Order: sequence, then structure tokens, then C-alpha cells
Amino acid sequence: MIDLRQLQALRAVHAEGSVTGAARRLGWSQPTVDYHLKNLDRLVGAAVIQRSARGSSLTPVGVLLLDRGEEILTLTDRALRDARDLTQMGRVRLRFGTFPTAAAKLLPSIVAQVGELGIELAAVLAEVQPLIADLNLGELDATLVYSVPGYELPFRSHVVTTEVHRDPLMLALPEGHPLAVAAPIDVPSLLSLHGERWLFGATGHDPMDSVVIDAFAAAGHTLEVAIRSDDFQVMLGMIAARMVIGLVPKLASGPTHPGVVLRPIDDPAFARSLLLAAPVDGPRRQPSTAVRQLAAAIRDSLTALE
Repeated sequence: MIDLRQLQALRAVHAEGSVTGAARRLGWSQPTVDYHLKNLDRLVGAAVIQRSARGSSLTPVGVLLLDRGEEILTLTDRALRDARDLTQMGRVRLRFGTFPTAAAKLLPSIVAQVGELGIELAAVLAEVQPLIADLNLGELDATLVYSVPGYELPFRSHVVTTEVHRDPLMLALPEGHPLAVAAPIDVPSLLSLHGERWLFGATGHDPMDSVVIDAFAAAGHTLEVAIRSDDFQVMLGMIAARMVIGLVPKLASGPTHPGVVLRPIDDPAFARSLLLAAPVDGPRRQPSTAVRQLAAAIRDSLTALE
């Protein structure tokens, strides 16, 4: 098994161009650096550095190993930094915004997980656009929102987003509809539904609506928006009543709904990205340790639902 000190020695030689320089950089003796490099040679089965009168450089094997090893060292450094930060920060309160569908499915698990780390969540429920506005104004510390491929959310430059989940969009049809079968649907078949009555989000600016509207517009079709609602249970009820059709995220759909057939769409563009957004500062451009722990809790909660 690779010793982290072997990777540190390899990285230092690459940075300094010599074993002597690597020893000075690390605060080790030169024999200690040589010891770890030779052990790495034995482990790999080939030399990882080549020496000359002008200094030392990495062999192709050493370059490959360092390329992979940099990620290991970065993750190790981050783990230690996060652990120290978490130890020092005491109890932290985060103003956390999320949209209602995610709150219903995820909040109990998220609150329980971060609570064990001394992080208290003050939850705010709203739709995506108000959440973005509140985060931009500094009224929230982090928010869970969603978007779709190719659609940028209007966050200010001091905000970064981290994808925590990719949630497929499902075509929801009433039972008895000609296309209501238990199989994925391709895009040409989806576009054949341009004459149907559709249900979209209440705001008129929902990214999930945009990906559908734009796909049909590219094929020369304008959809009839019969009803608008942000309540997926209301939406599913209207679809079961044969009033409309629409798209439902897998996370919001649940296992079954009487009178509704859900079909996966055979195109990766029809999916929403769940994004945790938070402000950053400093050269590292990273959210706080508490926000990163929140992101991990969200991912764990989503994994438990699968």
C-alpha cells in the first residue's frame, strides 16, 4: 500500500528538481526522502525518478503516479483541514433555503445528520427564483436549488454551486393514453405530443419547463399550457383525471400514483441538477466547512432514497 509520505516525497522532487531541494521543502533529511522514494520504486516495480548531474526529475511512471497521487494528497489535506475546522467551530447555525419537494423528502435526514456535527439548520422553503435572490442578498447561508443542462442560474459571482444529485425527468401520462407504456420514451415520440394540453410550473420561469418548451420549439412546435402549478401531487392528480400531461422529477414522483404512468425519457438533457449554492471568499473559492458538511448530508440523504 502506498504511504502518503512516498507521494509527498515524489511531489517535492517534482517541485524542487532535486532530492536535496525536496528534503529542504519537506523539512526532512535527504536520506529520509531517498528512503521513501526507494520504497515507492519497489512498490511500483520501476524507478519513479531519474537522477543526473543537473538534478532529479520524474520518470514517465513517476509522472503518472504523481498525477493520480495529487488527488489523494489534496483529499487528505482537505480531510484534515475540515476535521480541524469542525473541531474549532463549535455549534454553527446555517440559514438553509430549499424548495418544498426536496424539503419533504430530505429535511428530516439532513437535519439529523448535520445536527450530530453541531450544525443547526434554520430552514426556509421557497421556489427557486426567490431562493436565488435571497442567497445573492446574503439572507441565506446556503440553498438547494435545481437547474437543467445548458441553463445558468443568476447567482452573483461570489456564489458557487455544487451538484449533489442528477434527477431524471419523467413523462407523466394518464393511464389509457396511447403512449402510456412501461418503457423509456425517445425524443421523437415525446415531440409527437405537441398537440396535448400541458401542465407547467406556476412561475413561468422554471428551468424544467424551459428544457421542454425549447425542445418542442426547436422542432417547430408551440405547446398549449393549460394549467400551472408547483404542487406535484396536484399535478399528478390532474394527469390521472386526463386533464393534462407533464414532466415530473423522479425525486418528486414517488413509487406509484394511481391513474398515472411515468416514462423515463431517453435523453440526458431531460434531467435536473440539484445544486447546493453558497457564498465563498478567499483564494480557495470554497464554501465553509459547515456548508461542505451540509452537501455531504444532502448526498447521503438522496442515496438513501434510491
